[in-house]
Formats: sequence, C-alpha cells, structure tokens
Amino acid sequence: MSLTSAYQLKLAEKLTILNDRGQGVLIRMYNIKKTCSDSKSKPPFFLEKSMESCLKYINKKFPNIDVRNSTQHLGPVHREKAEIIRFLTNYYQSFVDVMEFRDHVYELLNTIDACQCHFDINLNFDFTRSYLDLIVTYTSVILLLSRIEDRRILIGMYNCAHEMLHGHSDPSFARLGQMVLEYDHPLKKLTEEFGPHTKASSLRDRRLIQAEAFIFISDIRNFCLSPQAVSGALLSLHFLFVRRNQGAEQWRSAQLLSLISSPPAMINPANSDTMACEYLSVEVMERWIIIGFLLCHGCLNSNSQCQKLWKLCLEGSLYITLIREDVLQVHKVTEDLFSSLKGYSKRVADIKESKEHAITNSGQFHCQRRQFLRTAVKELETVLNDEPGLLGPKALFAFMALSFIRDEVTWLVRHTENVTKTKTPEDYADSSIAELLFLLEEIRALVRRHIKVIQQYHLQYLARFDVLVLSDIIQNLSVCPEEESVIMSSFVSILSSLNLKQVDNEEKFDFSGLRLDWFRLQAYTSVSKAPLHLHENPDLAKVMNLIIFHSQMLDSVEKMLVETSDLSTFCFHLRTFEKMFATTLEEPTMLRYTIAFPLICAHFVHCVHEMCPEEYPHLKNHGLHHCNSFLEDLAKQTSNCVLEICAEQRNLNEQLLPKHCATTISKAKNKKSMKQRQAPRKGEPERDKPGAESHRKNRSLVTNMDKLHLNLTELALAMNHVHSFSVFEHTIFPSEYLSSHLEARLNRAIVTLAGYNATTQEILRPSELLAGVKAYISFIQSLAQFLGADASRIVRNALLQQTQPLDSSGEQTVTTLYTNWYLESLLRQASSGAIVLSPAMQAFISLPRDGEQNFSAEEFSDISEMRALAEILGPYGMKFLSENLMWHVTSQIVELKKLVVENMDVLVQIRSNFSKPELMASLLPQLTGAENVLKRMTIIGVILSFRAMAQEGLQEVFSAHCPFLMGPIECLKEFVTPDTDIKVTLSVFELACAAGVSCDIDPALVAAIANLKADNSSPEEEYKVACLLLIFLAVSLPLLATDPSSFFSIEKDGYNNNIHCLTKAIIQVSAALFTLYNKNIETHLKEFLVVASVSLLQLGQETDKLKTRNRESISLLMRLKVPGALAELTLM
Repeated sequence: MSLTSAYQLKLAEKLTILNDRGQGVLIRMYNIKKTCSDSKSKPPFFLEKSMESCLKYINKKFPNIDVRNSTQHLGPVHREKAEIIRFLTNYYQSFVDVMEFRDHVYELLNTIDACQCHFDINLNFDFTRSYLDLIVTYTSVILLLSRIEDRRILIGMYNCAHEMLHGHSDPSFARLGQMVLEYDHPLKKLTEEFGPHTKASSLRDRRLIQAEAFIFISDIRNFCLSPQAVSGALLSLHFLFVRRNQGAEQWRSAQLLSLISSPPAMINPANSDTMACEYLSVEVMERWIIIGFLLCHGCLNSNSQCQKLWKLCLEGSLYITLIREDVLQVHKVTEDLFSSLKGYSKRVADIKESKEHAITNSGQFHCQRRQFLRTAVKELETVLNDEPGLLGPKALFAFMALSFIRDEVTWLVRHTENVTKTKTPEDYADSSIAELLFLLEEIRALVRRHIKVIQQYHLQYLARFDVLVLSDIIQNLSVCPEEESVIMSSFVSILSSLNLKQVDNEEKFDFSGLRLDWFRLQAYTSVSKAPLHLHENPDLAKVMNLIIFHSQMLDSVEKMLVETSDLSTFCFHLRTFEKMFATTLEEPTMLRYTIAFPLICAHFVHCVHEMCPEEYPHLKNHGLHHCNSFLEDLAKQTSNCVLEICAEQRNLNEQLLPKHCATTISKAKNKKSMKQRQAPRKGEPERDKPGAESHRKNRSLVTNMDKLHLNLTELALAMNHVHSFSVFEHTIFPSEYLSSHLEARLNRAIVTLAGYNATTQEILRPSELLAGVKAYISFIQSLAQFLGADASRIVRNALLQQTQPLDSSGEQTVTTLYTNWYLESLLRQASSGAIVLSPAMQAFISLPRDGEQNFSAEEFSDISEMRALAEILGPYGMKFLSENLMWHVTSQIVELKKLVVENMDVLVQIRSNFSKPELMASLLPQLTGAENVLKRMTIIGVILSFRAMAQEGLQEVFSAHCPFLMGPIECLKEFVTPDTDIKVTLSVFELACAAGVSCDIDPALVAAIANLKADNSSPEEEYKVACLLLIFLAVSLPLLATDPSSFFSIEKDGYNNNIHCLTKAIIQVSAALFTLYNKNIETHLKEFLVVASVSLLQLGQETDKLKTRNRESISLLMRLKVPGALAELTLM
C-alpha cells in the first residue's frame, strides 16, 4: 500500500470515532436489555394478553413474517400499529446502529489488516490501544445483543407495524434480521469471522488482502482479520502485564509508590519509556487478552508466548466486565468454546487448571495487594500533602496509585457480585475497603487542589527539556517524509511557545490537536510500507509518550483522574456498594473513612453517554439517592453518638444537683454521734461521690464513655472531611445532614428528658429539666469545631421549636407537655382544694390527703421552678401557656354569665335595693347558684395567680438575658396613663406582658373575652351582664363564712380553699370586661366594694352560728380585697 493511501485512510480518526460510537451503541444495547428485562419498564404491549399470540407468532416466524397473509395472527398489531411505531422506533434504530457499526468495524479492520500495521503498546500506545479497544467493544456489542431476549420481537413487531402503515418493509430489516439470526450463538460466529484467515493470512499474497481492504463489506463472509496483528498487539502487553500482576511481596520489595525510599532521588522526575502504560488499567488489559485470544485462538497452539500470557490472564480473574454489571464468565465461556473445537484438548486442560488456580489463590492474592496499597498509598498521600511541590515531579505516582486502587476495587466488586458459592467467602469481602476508597478520594482531591503546581512544573518541562530532546531526535532521523515532518515541526513550534505567564494568568491550555497529530503519526509510521517506521525509531516514541503525558498535566488533569480512578461501576453494583457501607459502619476503626461512599456517588455522572440521554434521570436518581442515604446514615449514627454522650453528661451533671447532697450533709452533721459510728446497715449501698468515674487504676480498662468518644471522633472526622461536593449538578453539604439530624434528635431528647407519663401524670421538675438541657447544650457547643456543624444554630432551632406547641416533625414539645401538666394536674387539684396557693411561700403547696396526689406542688411552683419554666419555654412558650390558661378562664366566665342570666331579674332588684336590709332579706334567698359563682371565680383567681407567678419568672429570665431590651419596655409602660387611647394601651401592655412585666389590664384576658361570641346578644346586654356579675359576687361573699375551709392560715398567708385568689380574679376580670365595653372601671369597682361591704356588714347581724363560723376570716378577706381594689382604682 502506498504512503499516500495510508494518509488518506485516516486510521487514527476512524479509530477514535468508531470507539466512541461503539461505546454509545454498547450502552444502548445495555439499556434495551435492562429495559426489557424489567416488567415495569418494558414496552406496555408486551404485557397485554391480546398481544400474546402475536408475540409468539413473530418470534417463531422471525425474520420471514408474512404480514399480508397473517392478519388473523397480527390483528392486534394492526390495531395499534401507530403506537407500536412510536414506541419501538428508538429500539429498532438502536439495532440498526449495531448493524452499521458492524459494517464500519469490518471495513476498518480489513483496512488495517491490509496495511499490515505494526502494533506495540510500548511504542504506538494510542494506535494499539484504540485497535484493541475496537475489537473488544465490537465483541461486547455482539455479546450483549445476543443477551437481549426480546430482540426478535422488538425488530419483528416494528417491521410488521411499519409494513402495515407504509405498505412495505423497512429497508434495513432484511439485513438486520439476518444479522440477529447469525448471532444467536455469538462467540461461535465471532470466531468464524475472525478465524477463517488464521492459516490463509500467512500464505495469502498481501496484495490480495490490500485489494480486498477497500471493498465495502456487505457480507460477513468477506470479513478478514489478520491474527498476526491481534497476537502482535497482545504480545506487546506481555512484559507490562506480568509486571502489573506482581504480588504484594514483590511490590513491597520494590518499594512501589514510595517517595521516601530513596531521599536523594525524591525530587527527580518520575519518568518511564511508556508513561501511559504505567497507569493503564489491568482490567482493560485482561479484557483485551481474554477476548483477543477467544477470537484469534489459533495462535494459542502455535505460539508459546501467547499461551503463557493467556494462562497468566486466566489465573487472575473469574469474571471480566463487558459493560457495567454485565460480565463474561471467563473460564466457562472459553472452555465451552474450545471444547467444540478440534485440537484444543490441551487448552481445555489449561483452562481447568487456571480456573482452579484462580479460585484457590486469586482472592488472597488481591487481598494482600489491597493491604499493601492501604499502607503505601497512605504514605504517598501523607508525603504529598505535606510537600505538595512533589506533585510536579511525582505526578505519575499519584495516577499510578489511583489506577492500582481502582483495579483492586473493581476486581473485588465484580467478584463479590458474581461469586455466590465459594468455600472462602472472606476472599471476596473486605471490611477495610473504605480506607482504600478514602485514599483514592484524597489523592484526587490533592491533585485538584494543587493543579497549578502540576501545571507550572510540566509547562517548564515541556518548554525547556522535552522540546529540545524532540528537536534533536527529529534532526537525527535518517528519513522524514514531508507529512511527518510538518507534524513534528508543529510539535516543536507548539512546545516552544509555552511560558509560565500562561499558568499565572490562568489561561486554558488545549493540546488535543497535538495529541491527535501524534495519533496520526503513529498510524502513518506503523503501516508496513511507511518510509519512517516507528519501531525503528523507539527514541521518538519514548519522547513523544513523555510529551503526551506532560501535555495532559496541563489541560487534561480532570480527564486523567476519570481515566485512572473512576468508580462509577458502583452505580450498577448498588447492593455491593450498600453492603460495603454497612460493613464499614460496623468497624469502629473504619468510621473516619465512611465519607468516601457519598463522595464516590459523584463518579456516577461519568456513566452518561450522549447516545443514551434517556439514562440520565435514572443515573441521577441513583447517585443522589445513595449519596443522600449514606449521609443520612452517617448523620444519624453521629447524632446518636452525640446524644448518648449528652445523656451520660447529663447523668454526671444530675449527680451535682442540690437534692443529692442531703445525705452527705446529714452524715457530716452527725459524724461525731455514736449512731453514725456504728457499722452501716447491711444491703445499704455506699453512694459514689461525683467524679468517682474518673478514677482509674488501669488505663486499659475502657468505659462506655471511652467507646462513645472514640466513635464520635471517627465520625466527626468523616462528617467534617469536606465542606461540600457536587453530585449531578447538586451541591451537597454533609454538615447540613448532621445539623438536621442533631436538631431532630435534640428535640426528641429534650422531650424525653421531661419524663412525662400521661398515665401517672408524672413529669420532671422544670429546674431539673433545665439542668439537663444545659448539660446537653454545653456538650454540643463544645463539639462545634470538630463536627463542622453550626452548633449555635442547632441549639437555637431546637430550643425555639420547644417553645412552640409542636416541633417541625409534628411531635409534642415540652411547651405542650408542661402546659397540659400544669393545667390538668396542678391547677385542677388546686381547683378541688387539694393544692393551695401560699402567698407567704410564693408557691402552690399540697395539702396532705390520702390517695389523691402523687407529687409535691411546691416543688413545681416555687420561684425557682417558675424561673426555670420560663427559661425552657421562652416568651413564645409562655404565651402559649397563657393562651391555654385564658381559655380555661373564659370557659369559667361563660358559665358565670349563664348564672347571671338565670338570676337576671333578682340581681337587677338587688342592685337597686342593696341598702334596704328588709328587701334584701327576701331577695337573697331567690338567688340560685351563688356557691357556684364563688367557686368558679375562685378557679379564675387560682389560674390568674399561677399566671402571675409564671409571668414573674419570665420577667426575671428576660431581664437577665435581655436587660437592654427590658429597660425600654418598662419605660414605655410607664408612659401609659388612663387618658391614653385604649388601643395604644393594649398594644403597649401586650408588649410588656410578652416580656413578663405585670400590667393593670391583662391584654391576653381582654383578647380571650373578646373572642367569646354571645348568641344574639347586644353589647348593651353584655355590659349589663358584666355589671350584674360583680353584684352577684358581692352579695355572695357572706356565703364563704359557712365553709370550714374559709379559715385564714398565718403560715400560708391564705385560705385552704384558695378564696384569697378572689381578689386577683375580681380585679383582672373587671378590668378586662369594662375595658372591652369601653366603660369606666373605677365606677364599677366602687359599686362592687359598696355592695360587698353592705353584704358583709349584714353578716354581722346574723345569729346563726353556722353562717358566721368564719366571719372574722371573711372580714380579713375584705381587708385584703379593699387595698388591692383601691390600688387598682388609683391606677385606673
């Protein structure tokens, strides 16, 4: 073949295009196979019962389907022909793409064979690699085509619908149908395609082969592939493959990947005569060798070197990857094929021997290599991280490390997935795999982070060394045709123009043209009749391979990272991926490396191919789902660990509470007494003092806290390893996952700390809960710098949610729990007389009664507890508590109004004649429910008294936290006078009440009463009812004297039936009612005092001792009431 024709054949361009096209076709075949194997995604009419007979008929008659005379079989297809065409067009065109791809591959391989190209991976790396890739890709496409069970139906049904719609078959159908039939047994057919010329090629006249090469191949029988070309390309791998398959001990002896093994040479550039071969994937080479010798197996009997290389490859793996999770079971497929061939009995024996060797030794072999890589790559990463400048001369080491890790991980993944029955399952499991994945991500991050260092070094290398060496080699070439001379001159020109300013100015480099020209030059110099032979000028190949690597360090670092470390295979081995992650979570020493799993989800984007865009959403969902799942699990485990330590810290803090020091104080006080000198009682445990847990005689004893802290340290390193990363255009922040989980867990923990029991109505004292919450918060805040999460935001959000009735998950908060408990337990018992408000103690206290209560009211209602309650609930929570209290107040007011309405006529007469004793004597007995009025008003007083105590606690807390805000609020309140507009007054008072400041008029009570809707009642009638309510109360006061509990207790400074709360009830309810009706409060309170005074004076004239039993105590109540009312009147 002439040199001119070699230039015109464009072998480099065709190989590049066909390899990319082949990958797209292969992925489309994979996608069709996956789609049709799943009932949820396969074409809908494949599942219709009406189509069953049609599908069977098409499958049986394929490809000779008589559409016109088979209407009875194809009736359903005719009815849905348009829908079938629409749905199956992409499937059918994909199969047509396979056929066209096959034609182009045939043509190109025949052309290459006719050119008698020389292949050597060490010299023309790109040319050899592309050639072998094309053969493997083509074989993979055919094998995957044969694995699509519905291929006949898809093609046949489309053609039937096409003929029904257009009146003729699709033009491609005849050849396509024939191709599908021929590949029912793909390997047999493929070996026939590649094999007929095994003997003939060496005897055939080369000129005849060259003539055949330029004939377009339309028939498979014309396909011609020289086995010498394939075997030559494969044999060039021998030295490299043997070297890359060395065991861990040999690697260790050679100190592979070590930068510190020879300190003087540490800054020397890491060069090789075959740079690209150093990080070439072993998995790729295995695929080349296995499939290459499957197709051109004749050389296995005639060439001992081929046989050695083939056996070595068979001993390494049980499975090789075709595409994604589709694999080729190497030994079974090869044995089945060779068993059907004559003269291959020895090769079958070799296969069986190699399989036994692989089953016995390959697992341990790769396990030891992974152990070595964990140590070696960790050392490499540490050195490069400490001295990133070494990434310049030692960049090759980084990519070698990535490639080695990727090879070991992918080997483990595909064997774990496919080896289901084995006597040594431990060979296919690795609990430390996360460390390798983590180191891979660390090297990748290191290269990205210091890419400028790499660019500066290699730019100088290209401009100051490579270009000079290349110039010398070009000048020393004995023969250099014009085309080659132009290409090599352009190399020198491009490299000579480089300068460091381009890196400093962050200019984008693009050497893709240079690399393509070198690919072209490899093709030109590898044909048999080329004037310039590359294998005769190895120095040119060596320096160009070096230049290509250096140019990639300038413009293709990211592509190099993908080539050497892409682990997108996990996207198709999700079960294994999840299992590895779960195993890692169970290993405490591996927890710090768990972040590698979500980071690897970012690799899934590299699975996308432009020829199969419909895959993108599914791949994206897989990537995001598993990234989210892994981070959720990590955040969950981390938050669990944090909360467990918080619980331990809370327990330690709980030992310091004042209630636990009573025993110690008692012992210290009575230390000198004889009783204390006696031996302690049997069975009475000695209580450890706080801090005893820190005393250790042996440091090897590991406590639960030690384990928790160790786990937390590891998990914190994982969660805080990266600030953010991207998965399919989504930016992921691991710290946000942790913050979310910590916030939710802290919310649940705070509620759990409250210890609320709905059955027994038990709950923790607010002060104890506050101490526990502070212990939790203190520990979480101490972790802020280690977890990478915003601890202040977590605590703030959690505490803020606890001030609301429900948290973000819709669960009850401590605000709801304490509100319900105080209303249902404390205040309900206070209403029944079991609990009394003691002004002297400023707390509610319990009255001793058998079997009626299970808590001490003063422990939940004194000043310190109210202050703690306000601190926990905050202003929002206290507002919610107030609203619930007001709801109970208004429910009592509604009942009071009903009683007033029932006694309306009598009360009107009393109001007019209260100063006439004779008439009053006849009117008072006509009143009904007077005791009920007093009881309900007392309940209101109890509730309002409790609210006043809670507001006082809130004021103290608010003053302590926000003194700068409390001052202006109090100042604003002082400017309110009786002449101020009522709306302004209520607005100011509402602000003041939110801060806990007491007000003359309770805005919450005014709002609550305003929300009561009276049925068909006018404002005048409502006002009248309010006036009569005060009259009802005033004339009912003497009835209190008959109650035995209406006895004033000096110790409590109150009454056992809580009637001392009436004062607050009457004053605040009156103020709210008459504010609402825009009436003068002072006038109505004066009227109340006059009527009440007259009623109590009349009690002095009563002769019945039962009615006057506690007359003095009631008189004292009046003395308490009058100063309060007078003070109110003064302010009004």
